[in-house]
Amino acid sequence: MYGLYLEAVNDYINESYGEDVWRLIEARAEIPHLKFVRHQMYKCLLPSDSLILRLAKAAGEVLGKTHDELMYAFGVYMVKRIGNYGYERILKVLGRNVRDFINELDNLHEYFRFSFPKVLPPSFCVEEECETSLTLHYRSTRKGFTQFVKGQLSQVGRQFYNTDIEVEILSKEETEKMTYVVYKMNFDNAAFKHRMPQQKAVPYYEKLPMKRGIIFDMFPFSVIFKRDMTMYRIGDGLKEVFSDLQGKKFNEEFNLVRPMLEFSWENINSHQNNVFELLSKAVPFILRLKNWKCNETIFEDMREPPKKPLHLKGQMKYVHQWDSLIFLGTPIIETVEDMIKMGVYINDLNLHDSSREFILAGTQQSAELQLALDQEQQKYAQLQEIIKKLDEEKKHGDLLLYAMIPRAVADRLRKGITALETCQVFPDVTILFSDVVKFNEICIHITPMQVVDMLNEIYIVFDTLSEKHNVYKVETIRDAYMVVAGVPNKTTFHAHHICDMALDMLSSIDHLKDPSTGDNIQIRVGIHSGMVVAGVVGLKMPRYCLFGDTVNTASRMESNGVGMQIHISQTTKDHLEHEPYSIEERGKVFVKGKGYMKTYWLKGKKDLSFKT
Repeated sequence: MYGLYLEAVNDYINESYGEDVWRLIEARAEIPHLKFVRHQMYKCLLPSDSLILRLAKAAGEVLGKTHDELMYAFGVYMVKRIGNYGYERILKVLGRNVRDFINELDNLHEYFRFSFPKVLPPSFCVEEECETSLTLHYRSTRKGFTQFVKGQLSQVGRQFYNTDIEVEILSKEETEKMTYVVYKMNFDNAAFKHRMPQQKAVPYYEKLPMKRGIIFDMFPFSVIFKRDMTMYRIGDGLKEVFSDLQGKKFNEEFNLVRPMLEFSWENINSHQNNVFELLSKAVPFILRLKNWKCNETIFEDMREPPKKPLHLKGQMKYVHQWDSLIFLGTPIIETVEDMIKMGVYINDLNLHDSSREFILAGTQQSAELQLALDQEQQKYAQLQEIIKKLDEEKKHGDLLLYAMIPRAVADRLRKGITALETCQVFPDVTILFSDVVKFNEICIHITPMQVVDMLNEIYIVFDTLSEKHNVYKVETIRDAYMVVAGVPNKTTFHAHHICDMALDMLSSIDHLKDPSTGDNIQIRVGIHSGMVVAGVVGLKMPRYCLFGDTVNTASRMESNGVGMQIHISQTTKDHLEHEPYSIEERGKVFVKGKGYMKTYWLKGKKDLSFKT
């Protein structure tokens, strides 16, 4: 499968659900992280496997959506973003209206043949058409793309023709080699009536009788055949390649490659709007000796014998006067090597066939293009290695960023949200402050490096506890340590998380010593619950900060506490009602800026052996 489709799926998941979800899907699908290249083929180990189906299955498991929902969404998105891939203009000129577009759909992949030469195109055939609907027959060697095609058909009507198309699946058959789906497309198909042939008298001067020989001069690879598929007139170019075709059955000498139908008169006659591709069953036979003589010397054809079947592309038309179908075709030739392998010469092609120019111009530039391709492939390999290293560096950067700013907030900033727009009101949270008792006195007697080592030991313990109790570390200022629960992830158990951490903080520092005296380090802890505003402010060294009276009150709880005690406010105590916490009333305490407040000591938890 070409990277174009995988790139579209990648973009859809990233835009709809975020890059982190894409990484989860990518890992679950067991696809190595790649930057998909639009024109590169990506193959699976098993022929029946498909990367896009693996991604759809993994996405369904991660997102909780069905395979059909995701494949439909992928198809819709593919058409929405087709302009980003440079193919919107081709789709816009495919038809004047929905009907013309659908009738030309089978030929769409032919236009992409030079950009995507290895594509295995599906086949589309229109049948049973009326003014309100048409039936589209879809055949493909791939499995699992039924809803993908349905999404594409629906979106084409909306996006290019401002027409709502209701797509129904009438039937679906899957064999080992083929998927066959019949879609019914309901829409305003007024163009069908407009294009219906009108019976009218034809002026005599418009009746232009033409001999069949002129047609075969103009189209040297054409064939006229009867209802029994017998070829009774062959173009001159085709005669040069196969000298004995006349009188044989068309379907016995050629295979029908496109559309994917049985090669019969009825199928051809009912699908004249399709482009037909034919492949000869035999390799062309060229006479080695020509009847050219010069000075008694016979010139031989120095080319090697043909090794490749003849590949023709063209149109089928029913000619009423002859009661026959005529195939107006031309060889599909991309290089001089193809001509040699098929046994075709430049002068076999008609003069108005652009294949002449394509072949000669392509041959002149092929060496330069091959060299450029080799260089691009080397650059691509280098680019993949650079992308891999960048991804590793990005992961390191993400870890550092998420350590400073909550993940959800950081992701919003990446999407272009301003810092001020990240500010959010949280009506009920719990904040904890702690500091080291007699910190200033300790600092007088030890070196700055010893102060750093002491605080580092304390903060490593506290950081571990913050992860354990699902609280967010806001900041540290000197010996002050601040955490909050309920921000940025809201929870009704914010007071419980903070109080559990506070109890663990007191019990977890019993091994830490004061460097100046050798005694155990003691801390004060203050806790308060209430409303805050949280967000990122400033441009330089942005930090996630909390604002509001709750922050000040929690700080006062800590500063008015005592060593190795947990000082809590009335609001925090109310959150712990009917919970197994041991709480002791302290009484009224004068708090600067607040007056007298009734406060409490948190002594422990009844199911814990620890008591303060």
